[in-house]
Amino acid sequence: MMADRASAPQTGSAVRRRWQPWALAAICVVAAGLYAWDIGGSWGNAYYSAAVKSMSQSFENFFFGSLDAAGVVTVDKPPMALWLQVVSVKILGYSQFAVQLPQVLAGGAAVVVLHRTVRRWAGENAGLLAALVLALTPITVAINRINNPDTLLVLLVVGAAYAMTRACEGPRATGWLALAGLLVGCGFLTKMLQGWMVLPAFVAAYLVASRSSWGRKAADLAVAGAVLVVGSFWWVAATALWPEPKPYIGGSEDGSAWDLVFGYNGFGRIFGGGNMRGGGQMSAGPPAGSGSSDAVGGMPGGGGGPGGGFSGQAGILRMFGDQLAGQISWLLPLCGLVLAAVCVSGVLRLRAGRRLDRRGAAGWVLWGGWLLVVGLVFSFAQGIMHPYYTTMMAPAVGAIAGAGLVRFWQWYRRPARRAWLLLPLGVALTVFWAFVVVMRNPDWHAWVGYVALGLAAAAVALLLVQRGGRRRLARAGLALGLAAVLAVPSAWSVITAVGSQDSMNGANAMAGPSTGMFGGDRGGSPGGTDAAASVPGGVGGAQDSSGQDTPPQQGAGAPGGMGGAPGGSTAELSEEQQALLGYVESEAGDRTVPLAVEGGAMSASPYIINSDLTVVAMGGFGGTDDAPAVEQLTAWRESGELGFVLIGGGRGGIPPSGTQVSSGAQSPMGGEEQARGEREEWVKQNCTQVGPKAWGGSQDSSQQLYSCR
Repeated sequence: MMADRASAPQTGSAVRRRWQPWALAAICVVAAGLYAWDIGGSWGNAYYSAAVKSMSQSFENFFFGSLDAAGVVTVDKPPMALWLQVVSVKILGYSQFAVQLPQVLAGGAAVVVLHRTVRRWAGENAGLLAALVLALTPITVAINRINNPDTLLVLLVVGAAYAMTRACEGPRATGWLALAGLLVGCGFLTKMLQGWMVLPAFVAAYLVASRSSWGRKAADLAVAGAVLVVGSFWWVAATALWPEPKPYIGGSEDGSAWDLVFGYNGFGRIFGGGNMRGGGQMSAGPPAGSGSSDAVGGMPGGGGGPGGGFSGQAGILRMFGDQLAGQISWLLPLCGLVLAAVCVSGVLRLRAGRRLDRRGAAGWVLWGGWLLVVGLVFSFAQGIMHPYYTTMMAPAVGAIAGAGLVRFWQWYRRPARRAWLLLPLGVALTVFWAFVVVMRNPDWHAWVGYVALGLAAAAVALLLVQRGGRRRLARAGLALGLAAVLAVPSAWSVITAVGSQDSMNGANAMAGPSTGMFGGDRGGSPGGTDAAASVPGGVGGAQDSSGQDTPPQQGAGAPGGMGGAPGGSTAELSEEQQALLGYVESEAGDRTVPLAVEGGAMSASPYIINSDLTVVAMGGFGGTDDAPAVEQLTAWRESGELGFVLIGGGRGGIPPSGTQVSSGAQSPMGGEEQARGEREEWVKQNCTQVGPKAWGGSQDSSQQLYSCR
């Protein structure tokens, strides 16, 4: 990656063409339109939306990220992304729009910050192209339309890249490095160790760019490291030092944030472990120790289950498989060509005895290292791996593609150099791959593939014929080439935003045709298998976020016919649920905990969102956390604080407690299911069942309401 700079930074007003600021404004308008379209009609990830409502009711709930208003159990991620949503709700009131608005703002801000970052390194045109690519990346459009933490994570690490770019320029490097460390630390408090994946590229870029002594470099990096550690762990330490009683940290095995950092949200994501492994074995339940929004439907997180799981089998080609190719891979062949060409150019430059442009090389190291490290980690991850995690690769793809196309255009215009062929080759290679991906689902808007082919053919013809000829025609070839390269991802992004609500499914947000989950078909296109049918229990679910793990689709198909899934987009209550809620409201009086719901967030989130009652989601996200413990239930009952308990609902593919598991299948959640079983046993022994006729339920309902008054 040792090469001369893509182009001189064009920061002076004298070199900025008048159209360039307008172009950036247009890109921002497009991004905002795609991210904001109809967001007022969905709760996005209802698991987080329920938590936002609970967090807005007390400072302790806000600080911990409590799922329920009683402060019993938290979400299974750090709360930084949710803090912004709570602020929005406090200003605008609790609504779907208020919950989703911070995503639109953070997504748009990331586009602007990426432009400013790449512009400083590779010039204005490269910055504009990078911003456009990020804005139109299909998986980025999909995830920026729901309230998962990935959107804020991308903004934070892009902001850190800006600080690193300034540090590589020389003046006040220590301060800029410290700012980069702080922003990555905030990324850690958004999705834990995923925020740290950019660090190897950042350190390498600074070492390449800095002309300081090795002692000064070490001191600068030590300062940045200290800020990084404090910025990453202050919340974790505060939760440990907080006096009892305090919320149980959801997804952990011992109720602590430290366990969450190094277990489920840490090395478990990379190396798997137990049912968290993505190797391809279908399990009877979700990953052990999850209790998390990433584990749903009883599917292994990374690559298990029929058809290869949510993101396909782990391996070097995972990004190009059926599940992920349409989300992020569109410009990966172009990025590979760019990085290879820049490396060769740098080697030739050094062999010719020419000086290395350290700042230019540092930019290639930063963005190339980012893409390679993050891409490889995601490709080989054995734990939970959802398609929308790959949005973290989009800024690097945009930067490399933008700077690379500018470089290829410069080489194209130079006489007597074979490097001029790289521009038409890059266009042809990119469009060829796009056409291959489109033809995997020929019944889903295949026309855009043919449009891209036509544009590419015209562009390549002009670029081959007009080199050295009329500059205007050559520029026309460049314009057509850019249109061809971005045609398919742009179409997928627009269709995802305005033509379908599939991307609003917090369980497994995806762009394009619904064929990503388990290699099946969410949308009914020919040749696929129904994802919902692949999950035990018949409920389509998804293991989620590297920070967010989400349950199956919400609706009448939920286990027991009583609940929706927090991953669903509406979180509406059925008539039966509304009747139950009305009964509890009229009978519970002023009890502190009028309703506790077994079955985790899937069962409880709709009640939390659609009522002002304090509803406790027993067991956290998946119903397997030891919160509330039996001792807590006993204390509530003895003090007259507990009103009713609803039990019997399953989560995704997890059968209700006591259900027989077929021979050869793994027992659901192993020891983690023990906590749920103990709670249900306590309820049956200490509370009285309320007949369905009393609260308006059906006789065949699998859920039972118990009065603990």
